[in-house]
Amino acid sequence: MRKKGWLAGIASLALVSGVMAGCGNNNNGGNASPAASGKSEALSSASAGSKASGGTVKLKMWGGVPPEAGPQTVMDNWNKAHPDIQIEYVRYVNDDEGNLKLDTAMLTGQDVDLYVNYTISQTAKRVESGFAADLSAFTDYNIDEKMGADAAGWKIDGKYYGVPTTKSSFFVALNKDALDAANLPVPKDWTWDEMREYAKKLKQGDGYGFIQNTEPYADPIDAVLSKEGYTKADGTSNLDHPLVRKWLESLNGMMQDDKTTPPLGEQLTSKMPVEQMFLSGEVPMLNIGAWLLRSSNNFTDYPRDFKIAFAPVPRLQDDAEGSMTRGGIGDYISINAKSKNQAAAWEFLKWYADGGMAPMAAGGRLPASKDADQDAALTSMLGDKADTYDKDSLNYVIFENKTPTFVRSLPQEVMDLRSQEYEKYFLGAQSLDETIAAMVSRHDDYLKKSK
Repeated sequence: MRKKGWLAGIASLALVSGVMAGCGNNNNGGNASPAASGKSEALSSASAGSKASGGTVKLKMWGGVPPEAGPQTVMDNWNKAHPDIQIEYVRYVNDDEGNLKLDTAMLTGQDVDLYVNYTISQTAKRVESGFAADLSAFTDYNIDEKMGADAAGWKIDGKYYGVPTTKSSFFVALNKDALDAANLPVPKDWTWDEMREYAKKLKQGDGYGFIQNTEPYADPIDAVLSKEGYTKADGTSNLDHPLVRKWLESLNGMMQDDKTTPPLGEQLTSKMPVEQMFLSGEVPMLNIGAWLLRSSNNFTDYPRDFKIAFAPVPRLQDDAEGSMTRGGIGDYISINAKSKNQAAAWEFLKWYADGGMAPMAAGGRLPASKDADQDAALTSMLGDKADTYDKDSLNYVIFENKTPTFVRSLPQEVMDLRSQEYEKYFLGAQSLDETIAAMVSRHDDYLKKSK
């Protein structure tokens, strides 16, 4: 029923979204060894058919990264080396509207051969609707061996419907000059309470000490519940976990009492440009991910005169033992199960994952494959601005921090009901107790309906 409802919702918007997708269709905008025979009879057939007709296999890959931040260079590199398989990049914005645009394009039979998923919940919907090919049909690339243990977090019903390609690093970016002036060290392991104290000490006048987009708001509680469970032993909601209360109280206290982070209402109404506020030196701490490098390397649009350091995202619990942090690997690239060029798409995807994606590092995306050149990717990431970063702390958060990671896998419906309730609390529309009770009640209702 849920599958049909979702497809019906997309179909009702297909005409409008199809026009939108057309506007974006341009270049701007296994366990076997590699020698295994599974390397594809399908590819041989596709290539033979293409060559026999004197034609070229043409692919389209949809992704959320602006083409100038790496994808276009990747496509150009492939196209130069593979005249028989040419690929075009189509940008979609990774938000609700953009994901609808991608889903509608696949539903209406537009050209989508490969596409990037950024959450498991989006991937699961696409698998359920038959838009993601089961990659176990290809036996010449061992995803677990190439990408490591974190890759398994992307399996759905024990199978891969895509290849996770990037190291997903989330961190707190720090104005190192501001920290030095306040005699504060760059943390390697800290709690939310300690970060809150840093924000107080770094706050200047009416300014803020810490800032973030609303998307990572709930990361601290997901770090707890990914380990503890979103449901209790009796099957009821665990959204009343004591650390959920602590997170709500702490963030609200920073907004209302400390005045070290923007109140939610102000952030929403002003559409606050958090990256720009950090890079201009206005706010000294920013909770973000590796895509910050896309902007921090751009001195034309974001000039700065300070060095950036990096710290792990703080944890809620006092004890580091058993804590988790958001991260692992991401940019999960699927092959459209409806594509007529799946074998050719698979050849591109393997090449991309094992190093072809290197130009993406300039936009903060490091390859996850063990066969990719990580040193070269890091050099590409920092470019000629390497001296403007604290490289020891960057190396730590990306390569050396051994804290177990989670990939957010909560169903979108639960994420939505949860944010709707905690936003009421941050906006002063309901109390802490009312907020927790509402989250639990709505989650329990969802769980009953999902049985």
